[in-house]
Amino acid sequence: MQTYEKVLAEIEVGLISGRWSLGDRLASERALAEEFGVSRASVREALRVLEAMGIITRATGSGPESGATVVDQPAAGLGAAIRLHVAAGTVDVRDVVEMRLLLEGWAAQAVAMRCATESLAETQNTGQPVGQDQPESCLARAQEILEQMDATQISPQEFQMLDAEFHVELVRLGGNSLFEATMLGLRKAIAHYVADGVDRIDDWEGLATDLRTEHRQILHALRAGDALAATALVESHIEGFYRRALG
Repeated sequence: MQTYEKVLAEIEVGLISGRWSLGDRLASERALAEEFGVSRASVREALRVLEAMGIITRATGSGPESGATVVDQPAAGLGAAIRLHVAAGTVDVRDVVEMRLLLEGWAAQAVAMRCATESLAETQNTGQPVGQDQPESCLARAQEILEQMDATQISPQEFQMLDAEFHVELVRLGGNSLFEATMLGLRKAIAHYVADGVDRIDDWEGLATDLRTEHRQILHALRAGDALAATALVESHIEGFYRRALG
């Protein structure tokens, strides 16, 4: 075990035991080095690793706000690791598609159930059901993204960026931070194969129209709280593009 790994292990013990919690500031590099019996360089290296993993943030200087603070940013480390593996070519496009099916299929079910619960609560509070043209607060951003995708002068590149944002938003709404981090890590890989697929299709306008329709159907099922339909539509949407563009 390298010396900085010893520091990582000690800090992990401190996190597990509750010595440090979210928002807590770690001791200074000098104090940690003395406590763990290592050099400040080893402490500094360990802190760099923790920062890359999204466990801490560091502020330079010597004031009260300087030093390392425990945070909760799993997307930072997990997402970066996934992006590097994809960039290295060790992850196949089909693997990315299958991961999307798992993540977004789960998210569709979770979000639909959430919308059903919110709709029931609204009905009980007001005596009136939520109309299909009234987006629940949790779906407001997704609705906004689809409206931006309807712009007549939107370029294929802008459309694809919004498309990716819609799918990331879906997983974010599912409420699982690790799933969201994984989806963010896959975003560039997804964008790459989507762009490649779009380049192979002659009828971009026809494809864009179909994708808009599918997105609207997904949003409608989510708003209706229909978990089975939402999941099936999301999976069909992902698989359909893969077969059409790359199959």
